[in-house]
Amino acid sequence: MALSKDDVRGIAEYARIALEGDELEQMTAYLNDAVDMLAPVLEYDLPDIEPTFHPIGDLANVMREDEELGQRDLPLDVALENAASTHDRFFRVPSILGEGGER
Repeated sequence: MALSKDDVRGIAEYARIALEGDELEQMTAYLNDAVDMLAPVLEYDLPDIEPTFHPIGDLANVMREDEELGQRDLPLDVALENAASTHDRFFRVPSILGEGGER
């Protein structure tokens, strides 16, 4: 299955990569070569093998449940006392997305 220039243009737009003129043709050829290199994988007969979509299989969440540790818990007022800015019980930080500015 070869990728068309429209396919590559769509991928580039999704990735926010500007491709113009010869760049689009070069990238189309490059991506088609990459897809062609994967063709031998399709030749394997693996009817009893289930696809793996994640490198660690069905393992979901390996984190432990949160639990209070008594003396090791940091009181809220101590945690916030050196913060440059706070709001209620939270740290206030500048927006990194540029949406809405500071509140």
